[in-house]
Amino acid sequence: MSTDPLVVFTPSGKRGRFPVGTPILTAARQLGVDLDSVCGGRGICSKCQITPSYGEFPKHGVTVADDALSEWNKVEERYKSKRGLIDGRRLGCQATVQGDVVIDVPPESQVHKQVVRKRAEARDIVMNPSTKLYYVEVAEPDMHDPSGDLERLVGAIEADWGIKNIHADLHILQDLQPVLRKGAWKVTVAIHLGDDENAPRIMHIWPGYYEGAVYGLAVDLGSTTIAAHLCDLTSGEVVASSGIMNPQIRFGEDLMSRVSYGMMNTGGAGEMTAAVREGMNALFTQIATEAEIDKGLIVDAVFVCNPVMHHLLLGIDPFELGQAPFALATSNALRLRADDLDLNIHPSARIYLLPCIAGHVGADAAAVALSEAPDKSDDLVLVVDVGTNAEILLGNRDKVLACSSPTGPAFEGAQISAGQRAAPGAIERVEIDPVTKEPRFRIIGVDLWSDEDGFEAAAAGTGITGICGSGIIEAIAEMRLAGLLDASGLIGSAAQTGSDLCVPDGRTQAYVLHDGTAIGGPKITVTNPDIRAIQMAKAALYSGARLLMDKFGVDQVDRVVLAGAFGAHISSKHAMVLGMIPDAPLDKVTSAGNAAGTGARIALLNRDARGEIEETVRRIHKVETAIEPRFQEHFVNASAIPNSADPFPILNGIVDLPNVSFNTGGDSEGGGRRRRRRA
Repeated sequence: MSTDPLVVFTPSGKRGRFPVGTPILTAARQLGVDLDSVCGGRGICSKCQITPSYGEFPKHGVTVADDALSEWNKVEERYKSKRGLIDGRRLGCQATVQGDVVIDVPPESQVHKQVVRKRAEARDIVMNPSTKLYYVEVAEPDMHDPSGDLERLVGAIEADWGIKNIHADLHILQDLQPVLRKGAWKVTVAIHLGDDENAPRIMHIWPGYYEGAVYGLAVDLGSTTIAAHLCDLTSGEVVASSGIMNPQIRFGEDLMSRVSYGMMNTGGAGEMTAAVREGMNALFTQIATEAEIDKGLIVDAVFVCNPVMHHLLLGIDPFELGQAPFALATSNALRLRADDLDLNIHPSARIYLLPCIAGHVGADAAAVALSEAPDKSDDLVLVVDVGTNAEILLGNRDKVLACSSPTGPAFEGAQISAGQRAAPGAIERVEIDPVTKEPRFRIIGVDLWSDEDGFEAAAAGTGITGICGSGIIEAIAEMRLAGLLDASGLIGSAAQTGSDLCVPDGRTQAYVLHDGTAIGGPKITVTNPDIRAIQMAKAALYSGARLLMDKFGVDQVDRVVLAGAFGAHISSKHAMVLGMIPDAPLDKVTSAGNAAGTGARIALLNRDARGEIEETVRRIHKVETAIEPRFQEHFVNASAIPNSADPFPILNGIVDLPNVSFNTGGDSEGGGRRRRRRA
C-alpha cells in the first residue's frame, strides 16, 4: 500500500497519491484535473491559483495538517506584492505536496473544458500487453564474422528472450547504428509481440537500460464524444483520460443523418473521415500533453465504435449501413498500423479494432460484452449502453442476444429546449415536492442543492446554464411523480395542476425549473416538445430491450446494467418511472460507467482478451429491430410514461404514480390509452 500523501481535488473529486515534493500543478495534470497554466509551471502566468483546505474531511477520509503544502516561497511573494493574490490562495506550480491535502480549484483557475463524462472504471485486468520492453546486450561487429547490426540485435533478442521471426520497420534501421554505439552495444527494445496475422516487430530502441514506459490508448469513438484512456503498458495504470466532442457532429447529430450526408454530398464520407481523424489526433496531442509524455511512445491503440463510426474511421463509405440488409464491409477484428489511419502517434504503432457484432451493433457493444461478460452470468442480465445509439445485450451462460436502438441525441441534452452537454453549470439532478410542486436541483460543479444555504454563492462561478441528459430524465420522472405530467406525456396547466410553475407555451404547457432572468440568466423550462423528444428516445430504448426479452421468452430480467457515459449518471428509479428500462428491483439496477471504454482497456492491456472477444462475438445472436414486427407495437406502448401495456408491478410497489389526464381536446401524442376530460 502506498505511503505517499493523498491529494484530493474539489470540485472534481479526483484524487491520487503523489510523492512528497510533487507540485500541485503536476498532480492536477496527472489526474486530469482542470487546472489552467500558460507558462508551464514557471511561476509567471499565475493562472494555476489554488486554495488548500485544512482540518478534518470525513467525506474524503483525510485530515489535512497545517504543513500539508510546502512553505510560501519567493515566487508567490513576488506575484502577490506586484499583482495581488487572494489570502489563502497558492500557486499550483510552486506549492508542493508534503502531506495529505484537499485542494480547491476556483472557477477562474479552471479552463472550463467540457465535462465529457466517460471515465476509466476500476477493474482487475491480467496484464499481458502486445508490446513489451526487453533489455539486451548485442555482440559487436567482427571483421571475421560479417553480419548486419540488425541481424545481431535480432539474434541477441532470440537468444535471451526466445522471440523468433522478429521484423523491423525502416525507421528502426535508420536509428539503429547510432543507438547501438551510444549504448555501448547495450539497448532496450520495445517489441510488439505479434499475433496470428503479424510477426513480432521492433517498435522502438533506446541506448542502455530504459527505465521509462511505453504507452497504449484505449479509445471509445462515440457518435457524440470521443474518449481516450492513456495507459502505461508496463503497469496497466491509466496515466491520463480525456475526451472531446466528435467533430462529425457538424455533419449530423445522429448516425443516419451522417450516412445521409455521405449519400447526398460528393466526397461527404471522405470529409467525415478526415474530420474524425483530425479530432482523434487533436485528442491524442491533448492527452499526451496532459500526461507530459512523447506521443512517439504511444505504440499500441485499441478502438471501439459503432458500425457507422467504424466505417468512417477506416475511410469506408457507410452507404450500405443506411439501408437493408445493413451490410458491413467487414465484421471481423482488424489489425492495422497508425499510419494506415493517419494517426499522429508512434509511426509503427499497432491499431486493433474490436469486431462488430452486426450492421447496427458495433465494436462498442463487443467491448461492453467483454467488460460486463453476460455470457458468464448465472442470472439473466440486461446490459444497456445508453448513448446516441443504444447497444443492448441480454443473456446468461446459455446464450447472449444483441440489438441496437436509435435513441438519438436527446439523452445527451440535444433536441431539448434548455438542453446542453454535461458541463459545469448544467442541472444534473432534480427533485419536485409532490405537495408544493416546487423544484430543487443540483448543477454540475456544485455539491449543494439549489434550496440549500450557500448554493447561490457556490453557483456564481459557473451560473445555471441549462439542463443535461441526467437532469432532463429526473425532471420528467419527477413531474410524473408530482402529478404535473400525465401518462401520455402532457403537462397540465396551472389550473389542472394547482401550480403556477406550469405556464402556457404555445398550444401546450411548460414547467419552470429555474428562472434566472432577474439576474440576467436563462429561464430553464421543461416543454412538451422536450418531453416528446425524451419519450421517443426512451421508447426506442425500451422497445429494443423488450424485443430481446420476447426472443428469450421472458417478461422480467434478473438484473439491469446501465453502461455508457450517460448510463453512469442515471438514477435507476427515475429511469424506471420514465419507462426507459424494464421493471426490476432497484437494487438490481447498477451502473457500469463507460463499459465500452473498459472493454477497450481490457483488450489493450491483455492481448489474450482479443481472441476471447472475437470468439464471444461469433456466438452472440444478433436481432435486427428494423425487421421485427413487434418493435412498432412495443414502441407505441413504451411512448407512455412508464408504459401503456407492460404493468411494472415492482415499480408500482415503490412509487405512487398519480392517475391524471390533461388531454382536453381529444387524443394527443404520447401513446397509450387515456381518459377524455371535458374542457
